[in-house]
Amino acid sequence: MSRLSGRGAGNRSVAWSYGDLYVRPELARRDRELMCLGVLTALGDTGAQLEVHVNGALNAGLTPSEIVEALLQAVVYCGVPRAVNATLVAKKVFAERNLLPVRPTPAG
Repeated sequence: MSRLSGRGAGNRSVAWSYGDLYVRPELARRDRELMCLGVLTALGDTGAQLEVHVNGALNAGLTPSEIVEALLQAVVYCGVPRAVNATLVAKKVFAERNLLPVRPTPAG
């Protein structure tokens, strides 16, 4: 347990989370980011982390429309308040990146 406490624990946690996990070949980066959005939405009170991962999801190739759809799906499992809070964070990121208004992705 002593290895998980102290000054280096935060650095090890970030290195593992964003280094070792993100380079595993079993999931594409966009899928990992999509999963992070769902989990962070479910947890609630994760605005700062959601902001990071909405940006990460966009950088990984998800469209704003796909992100909105994922957050809409979260309503069913996480509840309206958490999904709305996550959507507000996504909207902030979209605004900062000049991606508003969000338009539906064409079917096909």
